[in-house]
Amino acid sequence: MSATDRRPSPEELLRRVQADELRETRGRLKVFLGYASRVGKSFRMFDEGRRRRERGQDVVVGAVQGGITSDIAAILSNLEVIPTVTERHAGKEYEVLDVAALFRRHPEVVLIDGLANANPPGSRNPQRWQDVQELLDRGVSVITALNVQHIAEEQNEVERITGKRAAYSVPLDFLREADEIEVVDAPPEVLLNRGGEQGAEQARQLGELRELALLLAADVVDWQLQQYLDEHGVPASFAAQERILVCLTPRSNADDMLRSGRRNAERFHGALLAAYVEQGNLGAVDRQRLDANLTLAGEMGAEVHSLKGSDFVTTIVEFARTQRITQIFIGHSQGSRGPIDRLIDAAEEFDVRIFPQRDAQ
Repeated sequence: MSATDRRPSPEELLRRVQADELRETRGRLKVFLGYASRVGKSFRMFDEGRRRRERGQDVVVGAVQGGITSDIAAILSNLEVIPTVTERHAGKEYEVLDVAALFRRHPEVVLIDGLANANPPGSRNPQRWQDVQELLDRGVSVITALNVQHIAEEQNEVERITGKRAAYSVPLDFLREADEIEVVDAPPEVLLNRGGEQGAEQARQLGELRELALLLAADVVDWQLQQYLDEHGVPASFAAQERILVCLTPRSNADDMLRSGRRNAERFHGALLAAYVEQGNLGAVDRQRLDANLTLAGEMGAEVHSLKGSDFVTTIVEFARTQRITQIFIGHSQGSRGPIDRLIDAAEEFDVRIFPQRDAQ
């Protein structure tokens, strides 16, 4: 492409100038993104407001969710609060942002919890996130909190994981406008409130939701980078960032590993590979299981590789290095940590993710 071809048109130059001017006058948006209730996103949001106020910024609270904890109450006692307005419609109560009061007060920063909340019919805006957009357009910066289940485009996936669907949502395009997204991460174990089989299922759900939130945040950053490159006429020269290898065996939980691998690969615009190390002494049942896993891998778009080698760990690691793999997904059953530990020790340049698999029958 010649220098003349790369030169932007007058219309494109005007669009860029207008976009830059809008960014200069618009408030900044920071979102604390959680993967489930009780991860602490609201506390992190209000604590951010406290720290900014101590640094001299003009900070007010525009909305607080019900049932606050004592640590949040302590922070709120030292912040100015502009209360929400309680409105009733069809027997239902709504807590609505006092947008007019916030406009008059015009602070530097507003802290707004419950971003996905709906407003009653006939309100200035149907949903709270639209109120936030107006504040941003007026030059007021907003810090807010949101769970991944309230992102409209992620609701089908969340429903698949949990069997539940949130009543209200925020469009992904709004999240993409954020100047900063901070994932509030907490180990799923600290959120568990059940034992036994129920606890195991809850742990699985929380693990998948956590992964979804992390991938969503990365996807937004990737999208913003692409927008920046497009706006400044910079061609993207990078290749796939993630190359994920799923290790298959007759007893591996192939469905979970492949679905997780495919989500990662799609989010990071990467590649998904599946490999198995050939074994000559497989029985009929194990051969049938392995064939089914290989078929599933192909159906999910993975590159399927058959490897030969006398040592499973050495064969997988050498293959991963030649293929520039960044993540290895592998299953293990109770009492079989030896090969897994060897793989982790040998895979210094890879991330290794371990999935539970079937025990021998």
